[in-house]
Amino acid sequence: MSEGKELESEDGRGVVSRNDPDPSKKRVLAEGSGNSCWTNSNSPPMEKIGVCENSRRGVGCYDFPCCDRRVGDSSSVEPQDADYPYVPQLCDELENQILARVPRSDYWKFRIVNKRILSLVKSGELLNIRREIGFRESLVFIFATGDKSWWAFDQQFSSRRKLPDIPADCCFSFGDKESICAGTHLIISGREIDGVVVWRYELETNSWNKGPSMINPRCLFASASCGAFAFVAGGVTGTGFDLNSAEKYNPDTKSWEDLPRMWHKRKLCSGCFMDNKFYVIGGRNEEGKVLTSAEVYDEDKKAWDLIPDMLEDTTIATFQSPPLIAVVNNALYSLEPSSNQLMVYLKKSKTWKKLGPVPVRADSNTGWGVAFKSLGNELLVIGASTSTVSYSGDGMAIYTCRPGSEAEELLWRPLECGKNRLSNFILNCSVMVA
Repeated sequence: MSEGKELESEDGRGVVSRNDPDPSKKRVLAEGSGNSCWTNSNSPPMEKIGVCENSRRGVGCYDFPCCDRRVGDSSSVEPQDADYPYVPQLCDELENQILARVPRSDYWKFRIVNKRILSLVKSGELLNIRREIGFRESLVFIFATGDKSWWAFDQQFSSRRKLPDIPADCCFSFGDKESICAGTHLIISGREIDGVVVWRYELETNSWNKGPSMINPRCLFASASCGAFAFVAGGVTGTGFDLNSAEKYNPDTKSWEDLPRMWHKRKLCSGCFMDNKFYVIGGRNEEGKVLTSAEVYDEDKKAWDLIPDMLEDTTIATFQSPPLIAVVNNALYSLEPSSNQLMVYLKKSKTWKKLGPVPVRADSNTGWGVAFKSLGNELLVIGASTSTVSYSGDGMAIYTCRPGSEAEELLWRPLECGKNRLSNFILNCSVMVA
């Protein structure tokens, strides 16, 4: 071998030069750098340190003087991994875009990452980014008998989170309540000692705030969500007067807007949003008589249209719950409590078609205690199981189904929520898409 020719070291990490002044030394070139350091070949091996000032500058770190931790000749010394190449940190903006796509059920893990990400979650900025990029998930909020707190479930009911306690008085806690979601706000209307009030849960801050009160405080009303807005109509006041008024809630301004009045006063009615219109269906009038009509609010016209006898062919018991309705893929579905049958509304003929039975006992309490909601492109139903097998324990059965007016058979999928058990009597249920 000619003089001055450099030989590659055995470990491949550096080179050995025959021109070196001291043959007992070897020069080790740090990976990815032009820096070198000298060590004596007879010296004990040096232990690699993963982080040092050199590595922060993008220079590899192996046998550098700044990482000089000598270890003795011992068989207990573990072999060290090779140096990892320098990876630059992601900019905050790109990191935020990635984190915004993580399922909300995993947000609790962010608390142990670093302070910046924890602050990002608490500020609600991730939810704003999710809205901008159109990344949405469904959350199911449930309040059941025997429970003092509300629970938030993910769409698959694989995880749940207990909401903070509402700082309301005992009258509100144990009284009847109505719930509706608007954007990232969960609106709860109920009665306190001083009258009907509204409490709102804000997903961004994970906290409850009182108000704003409706222009006409009410209970037993119809409600529906449309994007970031919520609509309410009908119901009764705190003093028992029936209403035909309607309002719209804006979570950005935290305010209610008065809408034109309906044709009829109605309570114990139900609402939905279909064909870009707010539907108020059924209910009872001032004399307690069952109403089979429906009313539709068109925001473009700023007016209500009456649909006579929309529920003419449905059986309604004396003490039945408000109509159990839900909209999936812009089609209206109804759960008939007396027969446990799922119905679909045929818009062209303005009639109802039976699709088949549901796997919960809606008839056991004439529709009360059952959750019947739209969950994305599926129907969600929660209640006492019709079978002897309870898929979620303690009698609470949860099923989803992708319905269709032409489907020959309904395929209900049970959701197993393991330890996430609740009573089979649901007092309130609302779905938030955010």
